[in-house]
Amino acid sequence: MQNTFGNTQQTQWDWRAAGNFMFGGSGGALVLMAAIASWPGVPNLVVGLVALGFVGLGLFLVWLEIGRPWRFLHVFFHPQTSWMTREASVSVLLFAATLSGVLLQTPALLAAAGLLGFLFLYCQGRILRASKGIPAWREPAVTPLIMSTGLAEGAGLLSILLIFSGAGEMWLLYLLMGLLAWRLASWSYYKQRLAANNAPAAALQALDSVNRPHVILGNALPLLLLLTVAVMPDLLQPLALLACILATLSGWLLKFTIITRAAKVQGYALGKLQQGRPTIKPPVRREKDRFVFDRD
Repeated sequence: MQNTFGNTQQTQWDWRAAGNFMFGGSGGALVLMAAIASWPGVPNLVVGLVALGFVGLGLFLVWLEIGRPWRFLHVFFHPQTSWMTREASVSVLLFAATLSGVLLQTPALLAAAGLLGFLFLYCQGRILRASKGIPAWREPAVTPLIMSTGLAEGAGLLSILLIFSGAGEMWLLYLLMGLLAWRLASWSYYKQRLAANNAPAAALQALDSVNRPHVILGNALPLLLLLTVAVMPDLLQPLALLACILATLSGWLLKFTIITRAAKVQGYALGKLQQGRPTIKPPVRREKDRFVFDRD
C-alpha cells in the first residue's frame, strides 16, 4: 500500500489556538522556573503575575476561538478522555496555587504551582498528540518538542525579568543552555519521524521554512551568546538578554508554525492501481483440508 495525503489545511484552529500554546505554555513553564529559582522562598509578586498573565492570555485567545464562547464550561465535562479538559482543570488549580503562594508567601504552594505549571505544559503536548487526523500533530515526538521549547521559553522569560531587575542568575543561564540543546535535539528528531512516516509534503515544507531561523537564530546563536557570557560575565546583561529574547521568540514561531501552517489534514490512503483484467488465483488449501478431500 502506498499512502498519499491531501494538502487541505485544517480550519478548526487558527492563530488564536496557536496563541494558547505559545503564551500559555510559556506561562506555565515560567511558574515552574520561578518556583525553582526562588526555593525555599517565593518569587516576588511581579514574576507571579507575569506568569499568570501569559497563561491567562493563552486561555483568553482560545476562548475567543470557541464558536459559542459562553459554553466554555463544557470543556470541563470530559476529564476521563479529553486532554483539553485536563489542561483547563490544571489551569484553574495553577491560578489558585500561584496567586495564593505569592500573596501568602508560602513556599509549599509555590512548589505545587510549579508542578502544576509543568503538568499544564505536558497537557498541551498531549492535546496535539491526540489529534489523530493531523499527521504533524499526532506524531509522538511532538510532546517532548512542545515541552522542551516551553521550558526553554520559561527559563528565557524568567532570565529576562531577573536581568531587568538587576538580579541575573548564571545557573539559570546554564539551565537555559541545556534546555536549548534539548529543544534542538527534539526538533531534529521530530522532523525525522515526520519524514519517516510519510507526512504530507506541504507540512514538511512549512516546517522547513522555519528550520533555518529556528536552528540558527533561535538555538545556535543564543547558545553562542550564553557561552560568551559564561567566559566573560561582565557582558551578562546585553548578551544574555539578547539570547533569552531570541530563544523565546523562536519557540513561539515554532509552535505557531506547527499549529497553523503545518496542520495538514490526512487524506485518503489508496493502494497502487494496476491496469488490465483481474486475475483469478487458485484457492489455497491447508493440510487438513487436503486430508479431508483425499479421504472422501
